[in-house]
Formats: sequence, structure tokens, C-alpha cells
Amino acid sequence: MVDINRSAFEGGTHDASILPIKAFPHWQHKFTRDGALLQKRWKLWHRGDFLTQTQTVLDQISSQGPVGSGDVGTQEKRGDGGWWDWHPSKTALEYLWRTGRIAVTRREGFRKIYDLVENVIPNAYLHQHPSPDDSTDWACRSALQAMGFATEKEIAEFCDFVTILDVTRWLALRQAEGEIRWIHVEAADGTSRLRAIFTQDWERLQTPLAFAPRVRILSPFDPALRNRQRAQELFGFSYRIEVFVPFAKRVYGYYVFPMLEGDKLIGRIEVKTNRTNRTLDISGIWPEATTSLTPARKARIQAKLTRLCGLAGCEGVSGIEVLARA
Repeated sequence: MVDINRSAFEGGTHDASILPIKAFPHWQHKFTRDGALLQKRWKLWHRGDFLTQTQTVLDQISSQGPVGSGDVGTQEKRGDGGWWDWHPSKTALEYLWRTGRIAVTRREGFRKIYDLVENVIPNAYLHQHPSPDDSTDWACRSALQAMGFATEKEIAEFCDFVTILDVTRWLALRQAEGEIRWIHVEAADGTSRLRAIFTQDWERLQTPLAFAPRVRILSPFDPALRNRQRAQELFGFSYRIEVFVPFAKRVYGYYVFPMLEGDKLIGRIEVKTNRTNRTLDISGIWPEATTSLTPARKARIQAKLTRLCGLAGCEGVSGIEVLARA
């Protein structure tokens, strides 16, 4: 039975994301576009015969119910166990999800469980079919509202939903109607670049937004820096995840989190949960060159880590002398 109160679905933007259910009708255009792209790309990256397994996978879900990746193609040959070494049925399952034939109904830990799309998405959204122009308007408008100001490329990349040409045309039309204007946005290095804003936001932007001075530890996927180039330009902060970087080539650590203090990215910290001791262990901390770890700043970092203990199910913070006892 479909959960008519479902408020979100899993879909692909720049990465796998949780999206509001109202976005699903627009995503059907992305499903169509991505189908052609994936067929061409995955014939080279994965086993080229995956398309022959799509109907088999659909039939299995129809007859047996929701499945995970380990439930399909159980007799097929696996490779060496690498991240992207998918057997044909696993590839078919991913392809069906990314093209809207199936949907994620729930997760078991990190494991996605898939069902037929009609068993997951409520009819009110499943059977809406907005026009391409309406979906372009929705995607561009949503992206610009979320970012506040943006270039054509940044808007296009926000949802990975529309092309830069689509965005350029949309902006030109909105500018002609007076809804959009262009402003110079100063970067961290003093240079500036033209970015679009909604005209109605111009007056509000004259007054800096109030912000709390406390330290926040951000996810590597936080919207503030999901676009690495934009984050480096605006904040002067160069960041990448080094999970897939060989140990000897890592600059910082395995899973390092950016630290935001007020409106500035002040450095990086690596912490992990120690399940045995029920502590949040600090593996390393790297302030930016312009940031000093003053006693007051250490205290703010310590306060944030203490708050994180509740989220991680820990009882205290350990490591690096607990920031020299803040």
C-alpha cells in the first residue's frame, strides 16, 4: 500500500539526495534524459548486458516485493568487489531507479530497498506531468531561491536537472519581465563576478544577515560547500573529501569536516565515534592560515563537539587533549 503521507523521495541531483515529494513530477523529465545518458555511459563502465536484466528485475519485484541490491542476480558472476564493479542485475536495479521505474521505499542501515514506483510515490504526484518549460521554471527558481545569487552554471548544477542553455534562456526571460537582475558579487580574493538575483531580494541584501558566532561542524555534503568551486571563490576555502584518496596522498585525513564560525570557514576537524568507549574522538584539527585557535575559539569548538555527542550517542569528547581543555 502506498503511503499517501510520504513527504520525500530519494533521487539523484549532484549526488543521491532526499527530495521533497512535490519535486517528483518534475523529476520525470530528468528520468527520461538520464535514461539515454546512462545507457551510453554504463555500457562502457559496467557490464554492457545490464539492459537485458531490467525486465527480470522488474518481474522479481512484482512477484516477490521490495528488494535490495543483494537480492538480485544472485547467480551472476561478481568482480573483484570494487565500488563500481556491479554485476548486470545490480546495474539494472540502479538504472531502473535512476530512470524512475522503481523507487527507494525504505533503507535498512545504508542499504536501499527498492519497490515499483507506483507502490512508493502517491498518485497525486505520480500522475502529474508538468511541461518541460514548467519544470525548467521550477528547477531554476528553486535553485536561485536556495542560493540567493548564482551564475548560470551554478543554477544548472544545483539540481543537475537543466542545461546551462535552459538557464540562460530562463534568466533572459525573467530579466525582461523585471523579476531578475544582475549584481557583482565580490569573492574572497577581492575579484567579482556577475551573478543573478531576484529583483525583490535586492533591498534586503543591503543589510547583512544576522548570524550566531558559534562554531558549526558541517557535513562534507552541506549546501554551503557542495559546489566546491563556488565555496572556494566565495569563502577562499579549498575542500575535498579524501575518503578515496590513498593514505600516503591525503593532505588532511580520511573523513574531515569543515568548521564554520559565524560566516567564515575557519578550518577542518576529523572526529569519529569510538563505540567501545562511547567517546567522540578528535583525530586532527587544521585551522586555516588566517585562523588562530584562541582559547575562546577552542571553547566554541568544544561546545559544538559536546552537542555532537548527543547525536552520536557518546558520553564525552577525547583526543588532542580535548583542545587543550579549551
